[in-house]
Amino acid sequence: MSPTDAVPGRPPGRILLPYPAEQLGGPPQPGAELWDGSGEPPSQRVLDEVEFFVLPYRHTAPALPLLARMARLRVVQSLSAGVENVLPFLPPGVTLCNARGVHDASTAELAVALVLASLRGLPDFVRAQDAGRWQGRQLHSLADRSVLVVGHGSIGQAVEDRLTPFECTVRRVARTARTGPGGPVHAMADLPGLLPGADVVVLTVPLTEATRGLVDEAFLAAMKDGALLVNVARGAVVDTAALLVELNRGRLAAALDVTDPEPLPVGHPLWHAPNTLITPHTGGDSSAFLPRAHRLIRTQLAHWLAGERLENVILAPGA
Repeated sequence: MSPTDAVPGRPPGRILLPYPAEQLGGPPQPGAELWDGSGEPPSQRVLDEVEFFVLPYRHTAPALPLLARMARLRVVQSLSAGVENVLPFLPPGVTLCNARGVHDASTAELAVALVLASLRGLPDFVRAQDAGRWQGRQLHSLADRSVLVVGHGSIGQAVEDRLTPFECTVRRVARTARTGPGGPVHAMADLPGLLPGADVVVLTVPLTEATRGLVDEAFLAAMKDGALLVNVARGAVVDTAALLVELNRGRLAAALDVTDPEPLPVGHPLWHAPNTLITPHTGGDSSAFLPRAHRLIRTQLAHWLAGERLENVILAPGA
């Protein structure tokens, strides 16, 4: 059945959006309702009619319990690349789509910024500036270094694309081996042999049962002395206790946009770990987000209303 097919005795299904329909740049959407996740949720009367729900990006948590109250729900569109927080709330028979491509540019930019800031000692220079000290020293360049990108999906590819002009060597790891645009992509089983040769390891994997705690004591022990770990994936991909051991020993450095726990509590030892740069999960949330999110929503709604196959399907009925 096409989503636009009428069902006798039942009103057309509604679309619940976090942005006004006119912001999406297309024609007005029939049956569109607005809720950005803040304030009171829509009435139960509206929820009863929702078939297509675009989750609010900044207020996802209050939206998730509403899924169980949407009797006609057929599609949930997340505006995040990772959907591990949505899956426990997804009712049976509902299609889930992620935001693959929306966060690639922003997250890749931050990953490269973290690499450069850490290698070139920018946090120390900022502290010296605050204290009025002229404090120079020789530091590492990204040029001629080896970078291992762990998780070579669209974000991993975007990271590689931005690393290429810096004259470094990029190696790639994904769940399964294949050939990518820049060369061979190794399987996860090859990680132990690749880690000792990497000066920088960038994590861009999704959080799944297979990747939770992936960066454990053995992973970190396989990294070379002085290597940099950059995490723009999810905090739980890294065993925080194991990482703290290596950081406090001074053997490794870290640049973390995500942490476990998150938000990182006041007084947590990661805040003051040596050779550690922390940003508060800002990878995907830049000025590049909104136009890409609008474009994805517009595209998905056009597919939905035309009865066409949706993009970025993570879970579908019968799959």
